[in-house]
Amino acid sequence: MTTSHTRRTPGPSSTDRSRIIHYQAPGKDKRALFALSGLEQLSAVAAGEVPGPPISSHIGLEIVTVADGDVVMTAVPDESHYNPIGSVHGGFFATVLDSACGCAVHATLPAGVGYTSLEIKVSFLRPITAGTGPVTAHGWVTRRGKGVAFAEGDIRDQGGRVLATASSTCLIIHLDPAA
Repeated sequence: MTTSHTRRTPGPSSTDRSRIIHYQAPGKDKRALFALSGLEQLSAVAAGEVPGPPISSHIGLEIVTVADGDVVMTAVPDESHYNPIGSVHGGFFATVLDSACGCAVHATLPAGVGYTSLEIKVSFLRPITAGTGPVTAHGWVTRRGKGVAFAEGDIRDQGGRVLATASSTCLIIHLDPAA
């Protein structure tokens, strides 16, 4: 069976929106970056001494506090994050929670060591809309081994209501700064 789809591109209307994203290209000097511990790297981002990762610009993600194994961030949902049913897409939740959990793990790592997410499980508890306003994500490490770390996280609205939770597994990797 063959199905054909026609895509209509409507002209400008009063409901059209646009969004410009400004970000700085990632630093090319990995040696300098990984000469710092994960906590030092994230603290520099939080203090505005180095730019945040480009993904932060897409979702208005900022580090509020960072400590060994613990990170608090804020993000700003808006209409550009909506899914077809008029609420914020689950990818927004997942990106924010992956960032919070991953950065919590990163904050435990010594210089020359990085991480990558192996798996994340997100539970969506309440919807987010543009009217929700800024949300706060908290990520914390529950256990860190030599090769793998485990973290949990949640997203809360301004009233403290839990909107989503996550559990994450991260692979700890020794980086080659020349790569």
